[in-house]
Amino acid sequence: MAKRRITQETFDAAVRENIEEFEMDPDEAVREAVEQFESQGVDLSCIVKAVPTVSSGDNQTEQAHEVLQALDSLKIGNDSPGVTENIKSFTEQCSLEFAKRYLAAQKGAYPIILTYCKKIMEEQESMLSALSALAALTDGQPDLLDAEGQQFLLDVLKKYQADSSVTRVAICTVRHCCLKHEQNRQDLVKGGILPLLTGAITQHSGCADLVKEASSALRVMTFDDDVRVTFGHAHEHAKMIVLEHNGLKVLIEAAKAHLCNTSVLSELCATLSRLAVRNEFCQDVCDLGGLKLMMTLLADSYETAVLYQKQLCYKVIQLPGFFFPLNWFSLFLQELVRQVLSAIRAVAGNDDVKDAVVNAGGVQLIVIAMNRHMSNVAVCEQGCACLSVLALRKPNNCKVIMENGGALAAVQAMKTHTDVVNVQKQACMLLRNLVSRARTYSQPILEMGAEALIAQALRTHQDCGDVGKAALRDLGCQVELRELWTGKQGSLAK
Repeated sequence: MAKRRITQETFDAAVRENIEEFEMDPDEAVREAVEQFESQGVDLSCIVKAVPTVSSGDNQTEQAHEVLQALDSLKIGNDSPGVTENIKSFTEQCSLEFAKRYLAAQKGAYPIILTYCKKIMEEQESMLSALSALAALTDGQPDLLDAEGQQFLLDVLKKYQADSSVTRVAICTVRHCCLKHEQNRQDLVKGGILPLLTGAITQHSGCADLVKEASSALRVMTFDDDVRVTFGHAHEHAKMIVLEHNGLKVLIEAAKAHLCNTSVLSELCATLSRLAVRNEFCQDVCDLGGLKLMMTLLADSYETAVLYQKQLCYKVIQLPGFFFPLNWFSLFLQELVRQVLSAIRAVAGNDDVKDAVVNAGGVQLIVIAMNRHMSNVAVCEQGCACLSVLALRKPNNCKVIMENGGALAAVQAMKTHTDVVNVQKQACMLLRNLVSRARTYSQPILEMGAEALIAQALRTHQDCGDVGKAALRDLGCQVELRELWTGKQGSLAK
């Protein structure tokens, strides 16, 4: 059931009433209004939960939210010397929360910002601040972008190709406008956005922030996340990036240039996994050195994790050229491991690449990564998925996985994350693939306690039904397989 919605004016009136009629202080008045509307089932996600303030401008009697005050300053002073400060103030307000961006958009912010952006097209310094405002405004609001805005972004990327700062912010705006918006993606691809993105990575390969942003934008072009569209062009866009714009080589070469930057490597691996949509693309990743790079990253992540353990007595991790707080570094490292495993899982869809992964010692590295980061749900899920893909239709690979503790790692992941359905499903698929063509492994896996864990997963998670029963069946356990339809007259059994 859809939640009720109210306008910002209605919320502000309730807050004002609490202050004037019930003599509440501002913070208490806002809390009371929030509780009142939420108790009535009202969705307040698009409401600015603050008391409007008096403007510092000429009109000091009218109250308005700070984001609207900044917007009004832009309307009034579009040609004034202080317009740059007004733009920065507006950007800062929009960056704070979605509700402020939404309110600004409702009050006509998009055409004002876009008009100003087009007006100062030739002014390089002003363009950066204007684009930043556009990027902040469109974050979570891709519907704002129109044909005029699409052409403007393309023109900026062409005109400022040599300026990494302007290019990065323009690409950030493109990414915001393409998330969950299939039509924007298709229009921008037709307009020539893909070569601009791959070209930006190549031209500014040494700029970590730009490489991350462009890689992320390329990945968004391969999404199928717009519920309003029945069929998207995700697959076609992925093929275009690879075949027409040499995307795989561009990303792999960029990764080689940033081997010490975990956040950049995570983005690049995530994008590579989205582009491995055809059998030959998986092989291309291997031939271009992508698989060797992934193996190196996994091995290096283990060595770095050891260094991390040794430095736990300090407040920071120190690596050549980097200075990280401990909690940040641990998260970066786990995210990198997750994305590398995801990329290996994607390219291992090719049977020849499966063998290449195993021959390169990939199984040992995957198991080590799972054991090292057993508390991380995403690493366990991707680790089990990787091993499951490597084991599929490959009895020799199953032998290597068993010998290196892959089954035991999967069982331990099931014990550690009993409430996470995806970990349970991937672990069940791995156990099933290990024994489907090699029944001799059934007894060792059962001795690890797999049967009880799978049965528990079946009771706890409805989505584990098919894979869990398939695993029990191939392990030789007793399992109830219901025949839903026998061909006789009547409906399917429920």
